[in-house]
Amino acid sequence: MRSSILVLVLFVCGCASLRADDNVYPDAHMKIGGSTIDVQFLRRAQDANMGASGDAADAPSRAELMRWIARSATAVVTYYGKFPRPHLALNVFVGGRRGVHHGVTWPWHGGTIRIGVGHGTTREDFEDDWELTHEMVHLAFPSMSDDHHWIEEGISTYVEPVARAQAGQLSSDEVWKQFIRDMPKGQPEEGDRGLDNTHTWGRTYWGGALFCLVADVRYRELTHNQKGLQDALRAILDHGDDITTDADIEKVLSQADRWVGMGVLDHLYNEMALYPDPIDLNALWKKLGVSLQDGKVVYDESAPEAKIRRAITAKRSFAHRTAKGGR
Repeated sequence: MRSSILVLVLFVCGCASLRADDNVYPDAHMKIGGSTIDVQFLRRAQDANMGASGDAADAPSRAELMRWIARSATAVVTYYGKFPRPHLALNVFVGGRRGVHHGVTWPWHGGTIRIGVGHGTTREDFEDDWELTHEMVHLAFPSMSDDHHWIEEGISTYVEPVARAQAGQLSSDEVWKQFIRDMPKGQPEEGDRGLDNTHTWGRTYWGGALFCLVADVRYRELTHNQKGLQDALRAILDHGDDITTDADIEKVLSQADRWVGMGVLDHLYNEMALYPDPIDLNALWKKLGVSLQDGKVVYDESAPEAKIRRAITAKRSFAHRTAKGGR
């Protein structure tokens, strides 16, 4: 989730009150994908007020937290070919209910993420987590105006499971199950005025993700499956546009199309930004050769675009996939 001004003010005020003894574990430094992640492990405010007692014994270990961070970063590096920013300040607030919660990303200090991890969080919880990967993906796209918040959240919503699948962390079955189940949440409803003017949760997150899925398929159709949305997003990042830059959406999308050599994002933006343009998902799933039957993903390998479906989530490797650090 990208921050609002109010949340940013609350975050800055909260950080100003932190003391040295608010650290749960010593700070850590991780090298991955050509970048450095500086990690602070901080006690959640409510727990700090109660001291170190309570359920602190159930807090995940520093080693478990570092493995989780490395795993999330590896997925992002696999997708983008590098970590999006040379430096990331990662503030992990430990305490509260089990699981990973409340991730927020800012452009401050070259890239800052704040995220919470509760007591009792297990290895399985960390392996199932999507939030930290989602937040790290935000680092790879320029900051947009409020009307275009959907492209920021849509990219993170779409790329996160695809990146995890490419890194071997999530099965292709799970990616397509999620897409078939959740993409309809992004379809326009009555009164919709296009993605730029309809700021509901569904249109912001899953409408943006639907935009990305359609763009990915169109790129691959036009290039005989040689290039996809991944190439466009890598090009945007490689040309210096990331969370620390403010950019115009139409300019960014048009430039990405030129770099890839196909006019996909620009045309799709004109279709979906100002008008309620529903996508025929049944037809899309049929040509990709994927369906959900009794809760199980079923593939049709004879479908005309089954190769495109397979290519989107195919496993990839990258030279920097092994993270080093934890000092």
